[in-house]
Amino acid sequence: MPTWNEINDEIEHLGTPDACDQVRKRYLQELEALTGRTVIAYYSGFLQKRQASGLAHPEASITDLDMNGLMAVVHNIDRTRGLDLIIHTPGGGIEATRAMVEYIYAMFPDRNLRAIIPHMAMSAGTMIACGAKTIVMGKHSCLGPTDPHIKGAPAMGIMAEVEDAVEQIRKDPLKQVVYQQVFAKYPPAFIGDCERAVVISRSMVAEWLRENMLKGQIDAVARADAIVQHLTDYKGVSSHSHHFLMSDCKAMGLNIEVLEADQALQEAVLTVHHSFVATFTRTNVIKIMQNAHHGIWTIDV
Repeated sequence: MPTWNEINDEIEHLGTPDACDQVRKRYLQELEALTGRTVIAYYSGFLQKRQASGLAHPEASITDLDMNGLMAVVHNIDRTRGLDLIIHTPGGGIEATRAMVEYIYAMFPDRNLRAIIPHMAMSAGTMIACGAKTIVMGKHSCLGPTDPHIKGAPAMGIMAEVEDAVEQIRKDPLKQVVYQQVFAKYPPAFIGDCERAVVISRSMVAEWLRENMLKGQIDAVARADAIVQHLTDYKGVSSHSHHFLMSDCKAMGLNIEVLEADQALQEAVLTVHHSFVATFTRTNVIKIMQNAHHGIWTIDV
């Protein structure tokens, strides 16, 4: 397996304007040849491309614009072998995520999707992974809480604050004065929007789990609900960036394949990962979708 430095040297040696594209394509083709499945990579440079504030650039997130990229890389590829979707993302919009998963379901027979997580698939990235039949994770990989954010605020955090306020006011009605000031900072309908986002994201993930990963199992409904409860347990995690490691994901009931169990697969996946990371560090690209053939779609910043 080439190291990150060796991949950088390979790009330097090619010395062409499309050297990064060529190197990524090569390693995607090697992965596809190994698995016998169609491979698409969905990568965000959220760890490399930061704003002056230290926050990730907004284009690093999942947005409705990504559907253009997904359509571009699905075009003219073999859809009969199932899809290995390599995901590296901080998450993003709920409806953009729904659209991507439902499009994949429509394009690939029997919803034959396997999610591969070389490093991080957080928030809505975790939701996409839950839409797969299986999730491939290594010891270093992680998923994250599926807590939707509304106007930059954690929806489940807002709902927890509301529930706490109701309980405190029930115990001591005089606290209503204090909480009036707290909730005055929110715009009209904001709390309702938060509640709706939480309900929609939970039901979406539960449905995907029931209808794909857990399909045919007698206890599919109960298992799906239990997994969703784990992923949306606001009080049980440190923050929205909490890392659910492979052992955590197995414990909550997700169907996990261990990357380290197949040495050849591990090396192929991590080499692909390093080739994408090298691109982000060497170019202005912040998001890439690419198949193993001729389909490449990028966003620059």
